[in-house]
Amino acid sequence: MTAASGGAQTAGRPARLPRSARRKQLLAAAQQIFVAQGYHAAAMDDIAERAGVSKPVLYQHFPGKLELYLALLDVHCDSIIAKVRGAMLATPDNKERVRGAVRAYFDFMDHESEAFRLVFESDLRNDPQVRERVERVEQGCIVAVTDTIISDTGLSTDQAELLASGLVGAAGQSAQFWLANGRRTNKEEAEALVAALIWRGIASFPLQGEPTGGMAREIG
Repeated sequence: MTAASGGAQTAGRPARLPRSARRKQLLAAAQQIFVAQGYHAAAMDDIAERAGVSKPVLYQHFPGKLELYLALLDVHCDSIIAKVRGAMLATPDNKERVRGAVRAYFDFMDHESEAFRLVFESDLRNDPQVRERVERVEQGCIVAVTDTIISDTGLSTDQAELLASGLVGAAGQSAQFWLANGRRTNKEEAEALVAALIWRGIASFPLQGEPTGGMAREIG
């Protein structure tokens, strides 16, 4: 039984699930169809069939295909932002924070669900609602890193945002390049290389109260 077919059927009718469980089941089915076929080729009939429910049940939760797609985007966009923010909060060690942020992007790109295609390879990118969500990923991650840079260095918001955008951009672009080129470098090694590149730059900014090299003190 697939993850999306959690609504086992009895006498030809889908089992009744709590609303939250049913929604999760429908999103899982939709993700499989959207990843495999893209937004435009995906059909609500296919999604309902994959979930093992009738179309009326599907429409009870999502009024249309776009709403279903946007709900999936929200789940994954929020997940990436939360992982990057979690990396910032997990440790006071700035070198480990950089590694954690890079790892968050590589983990997302490398996940077996291929959910990254919904966010970074969508065939609906020109839709304003989709574009807003994709842009929110970058901005949300930048905000998470900016807050940490400001608290540690005392740089202005504008300066910290510029540094944060560089970190987020390097992590995201490198992870996409790594995946698109067939994972030719071991994942752990790829993460370490990108993290080292980013760290060499950001570590030159001193911590508050330290005249020089504050963030660089972890470099051996």
